[in-house]
Amino acid sequence: MYEGADSCMRPQHTTLFCYCSTERPKPVVSIDPDTHVFVGETVTLRCTKMGGSVSWWWYSWKKEGSDSVVSDAQVYIISPVTESHAGKYTCTGGSHNFYTSDAVTLTVSDKPKPTVSMSPQSSVYTGDTVTLSCEVQPSVRWTFYWYRKHAQVTDWISVYKYTKTINQKEIHVGIFKYVCYAQRGNFYTYYSDVEITVTERPTAVVSIEPDPQVFVGETVTLTCNIDGGGVTTWQYSWNEEGSYRHVHSGQVFTISDIESHRDKYTCRGTEDGGSRYSHTSDAVTLTVSAVKPKPELTSSLQGDALIGNPVTLYCKLEQSAGWRFYWSKHTQNPESETSTETSSTTISSVTPSDGGQYWCRAGRGNPVYYTHYSDALWVKVTGVPSLVSLIISPSRSQHFSGHSLSLSCEDQSHSTAWTVLQYTQNRSVSDCSSGWGSVTGSTCTISSLSTSHTGVYWCQSESGGISNPVNITVHDGDVILDSPVHPVTEGDSLTLRCLCSQTPSNLTASFYKDGSSFQTQTTGQITIPAVSKSDEGLYYCKYPESRESPHSWISVRGSGSSDVPVGLIVGLCLTLLFIILLILFWSFKKNKGLKADSFL
Repeated sequence: MYEGADSCMRPQHTTLFCYCSTERPKPVVSIDPDTHVFVGETVTLRCTKMGGSVSWWWYSWKKEGSDSVVSDAQVYIISPVTESHAGKYTCTGGSHNFYTSDAVTLTVSDKPKPTVSMSPQSSVYTGDTVTLSCEVQPSVRWTFYWYRKHAQVTDWISVYKYTKTINQKEIHVGIFKYVCYAQRGNFYTYYSDVEITVTERPTAVVSIEPDPQVFVGETVTLTCNIDGGGVTTWQYSWNEEGSYRHVHSGQVFTISDIESHRDKYTCRGTEDGGSRYSHTSDAVTLTVSAVKPKPELTSSLQGDALIGNPVTLYCKLEQSAGWRFYWSKHTQNPESETSTETSSTTISSVTPSDGGQYWCRAGRGNPVYYTHYSDALWVKVTGVPSLVSLIISPSRSQHFSGHSLSLSCEDQSHSTAWTVLQYTQNRSVSDCSSGWGSVTGSTCTISSLSTSHTGVYWCQSESGGISNPVNITVHDGDVILDSPVHPVTEGDSLTLRCLCSQTPSNLTASFYKDGSSFQTQTTGQITIPAVSKSDEGLYYCKYPESRESPHSWISVRGSGSSDVPVGLIVGLCLTLLFIILLILFWSFKKNKGLKADSFL
């Protein structure tokens, strides 16, 4: 019978009644702190009676593989544990009958070293958050401790969790070592450490090509640059400031439709395959102008260029960032331009062939965006005889459309080897015989003027000699200004007439200089008795009912200027010098003869 069961009596001739307890007491083994322990720990094995009414038992412990009893106490303590203690253990307990527990296995390993990991990574930026994990397997009933080492300073951090979160306020620039170990009872693990490098968070910087000031039709390239931070590969994102609308991905953001982009842009970088990110760049603003720029072409000389001297031309453009400058001359095809990185070009030693009309323009970007061409600039070379003059008939700079015009090349020898050339607003150079006029000798006649004939005219010989240029304006309206085609000499009289094609010219006309009204006459004309340099400027006239003439520039040259050919002047000087030498020679001979007579 089982221990604790009641006796069963079986009387004769009676029915057997047996009251038996079916509960079989069985000991159960528990292990503290765990079935997997480490060399040096203290392990407690406890044998607990399960069921039964007996309050006391006898206990004994055995290890599998040995018949020896290792302990006869209910609680079996092993301290310190060694690898030899590993194995299966059972306990037997009872008062009259004894029962054995199921075997429990005790695993013993060497002293552990925790595994330390971090998230997101070991290299972080100021303002980031890092989570450190310290783990011991099996992870049962451990208490974890942390401390931080930086330079020679150690900061102890007592934490009872296996994770430690380093928040933004604790992240400072430097290299930090975080060390952790674990405790269970009076047992401590080895130390484990991890190193964290903290650097300043880099800031993205936007560069703009060609310039923040751009024009409708240009192509603009924005580049996001991030220096430092230790990141090998960045992923870039572009946003419109304020709306935070994502507009582009990639380091380079090219905007071709510049007219529709007039906003502020920012960029930021995120580590490819990581969690680090840069500061957002300062916003850059694109200023888009609808007015195409036009450069101003000027010369280093105030007057004519002297043969052998240098001449520098300047192409002035207010929006000067990123431009390349292109130069052309009337003797070239307009498409054949020379370019330079600078806004000036120099002719180091002027020759007669350098004389003529010059233009400049600027371009930038890819594809190239070009400005307008500058106004033409004439370079007049002196120091050689002026062989020809261009004579205009009627002799004025403005003409009515539909009227005729005669242009004649006249020189001292009345040669016919001169051609009248024209440069019009469509930037084409052609001679009179190309169809816009008829040629007779050295005279070009335009029978019916149109606005397409507006341009610059000059005479040119086969050897490259040229005359002074003349600006001709053909007006499709009914009012023009009768002004001289050639410069006026200081001290001379100047008469300006306001001509009307439809009504008599004796109406009251107002005359303007450089945009300001300076005289009104009922006769339709004004006279300046003696012009001076201050009278030079841009003139036009106006009749009632807002009928206005085109504008014409009137040049005033100094009274010392002369059209006498330089060659003639040089010849006269040489002749005079020869005569003086002859006189001196004759005087010398005469004086010598007189002295000889005296001596005799």
